[in-house]
Amino acid sequence: DFALDPRLIPTSRRHPFTQIETLVPQLHDKHVIIICQKGLKLSQGAAALLRAYGIKADYLDGGHQAWAAMDGPLILAVNIPDIQNGSTLWVTRHRPKVDRIACPWLIRRFIDPKAKVMFVQPDQVALVADRFGATPFDVEGALLGHKDGKCTFDAMLDHFNLHTNAIDALADVVRAADLGKLDESPQAAGLQAASLGLSRMHKDDQQQLMAGLTLYDAFYRWAGD
Repeated sequence: DFALDPRLIPTSRRHPFTQIETLVPQLHDKHVIIICQKGLKLSQGAAALLRAYGIKADYLDGGHQAWAAMDGPLILAVNIPDIQNGSTLWVTRHRPKVDRIACPWLIRRFIDPKAKVMFVQPDQVALVADRFGATPFDVEGALLGHKDGKCTFDAMLDHFNLHTNAIDALADVVRAADLGKLDESPQAAGLQAASLGLSRMHKDDQQQLMAGLTLYDAFYRWAGD
């Protein structure tokens, strides 16, 4: 089934249904949604088994096929970076403003909720990526970077095929704010101002990232509504 459609629902991970019990230790405090091809025997059985272990588990009605039929976002699995020590690893330039907060937000919300993002000096991004096996972004020469008049957020959407009405509407705001083309989006000046404010409020890039995630959650909710 996966060979016929090698895409994943955002943030989902593949796991053999014959080894469901091995997930119990890492799921004891989580609400789990199980997905199979059609939402029948495999996902319903796996969810029931997890519930027998005390895990709060449900299955996706209609499974992967129903999600795809309603044009839900799907990501090519081959484009998702390898998981290291329980999460994917990314690296970019330090002192982020717009793009380098928007992209980690996209990664955390749609690719890997546990993703780790490293912020380093610009001239060290490629070297750190090589030594630590991280995926570089928003730096010159990276696959995920500025190109053809668009920002790195756009490059990530294209790379992962993450295009929905809400995400594309948010991308218009991010692009205008990041490239300084404020006349292209009524909301861009506000996003740019808030981003610069967060950068000045937080000397620690990780603290700024955590604060910025809420900002992008709000913009995404606005775009969806």
